[in-house]
Amino acid sequence: MSVEISDLDQMQAAYKEAVDQWVVAIRKEEALASANHSEAEIDAWEAADFREEDARGKAKEAKKNYEDALREKFFNF
Repeated sequence: MSVEISDLDQMQAAYKEAVDQWVVAIRKEEALASANHSEAEIDAWEAADFREEDARGKAKEAKKNYEDALREKFFNF
């Protein structure tokens, strides 16, 4: 199976977008961590942590897909 450059471009763009979303999630969590915490703020901070972990997982998966496609394209494995 041959990987097309357009497929690689799409995978690269998906990876970049996933990383950008991960960074946004980290920044939101960071902002909540810097506040004076009430009980409600602690709950929001914990929820932000879950969103950050989810975004991280999506970025890692997109990276794996992109790397696998690069290996297929350039090394045939």
